[in-house]
Amino acid sequence: MSHLFLSLYVRTLAAQVAATQHLATRHAEAGDRRLAGDRGQATTEYALVLLAAAMVALLVIAWASAGGGAAKISRLFNRVIDAVIDRV
Repeated sequence: MSHLFLSLYVRTLAAQVAATQHLATRHAEAGDRRLAGDRGQATTEYALVLLAAAMVALLVIAWASAGGGAAKISRLFNRVIDAVIDRV
């Protein structure tokens, strides 16, 4: 199941990069040199960070459901809650 998520992530990331490159190239050819520079870079970086975060989340879900992961997450959660309660 995790291979499916990873494959989907890679395809989505490749499509995002290709679309961004196509858009920048198209505007540069049309004479709009602003997009060929830094304009739009923050949006692209934001999209890539969101995709990376989604991939990490999917990998954690796949690991947790693969067997034994749910118990480890439960123990981790209990330790965090216990540590917070001890500090209060």
